Amino acid sequence: MDQTRWVVVVPVKGTAGAKSRLGAGAGRAGLADAFALDTVAALVAASAVERVFVVTASARLGVLLAALGAVIVPEVPGPDAGQDRLNAAIEQGAEAARFACPDANLAVVTGDLPALHVADVETAFALAATHPLSMVADAEGVGTTTLLAQAGYRFTPRFGLGSRAAHEGDGHVVLDLPPSSSLRRDVDTAADLDTARALGLGPHTSELV
Repeated sequence: MDQTRWVVVVPVKGTAGAKSRLGAGAGRAGLADAFALDTVAALVAASAVERVFVVTASARLGVLLAALGAVIVPEVPGPDAGQDRLNAAIEQGAEAARFACPDANLAVVTGDLPALHVADVETAFALAATHPLSMVADAEGVGTTTLLAQAGYRFTPRFGLGSRAAHEGDGHVVLDLPPSSSLRRDVDTAADLDTARALGLGPHTSELV
């Protein structure tokens, strides 16, 4: 397979409890949905991306994401909660992606990048083509927004607190992207959303902000 083309897995919670750090407003769940829609739309539009697999337990949101061109993998929740559930969902998506595209380069991108720009996706994936295992750190430098592996290499998702150190410990090279890269700007708080707005929010989030 062309080393510059990727299959991407995006985990999406799609529940009322998503993005709890944004506050208790009634629009919080809608914002979380919009973040996912804008993230997936940018990935689908990137020429480096062959296919996008979204793992979600929300049939409602799955319909909307499928309309953007994503392949929906219904999440089968296990007994774990929190970050363990997130990583289990990512594993489900990765297995589905490997089954459908066994020779593909594989990436995991978090579904909370409402300002994601196609150009930033292309830049990161081009850099990742030079490393068997790589990653994109969040703007704070302690978390992970993207985990990547070239075809033939497997990885263990360790998203959650301290994920950058955990992924680096597994051999993932941190890609040299500036803090301003939209691929590093995940949104968990109102302050994060303000920063993403300055970069230029996608259409779904812009309608709500």
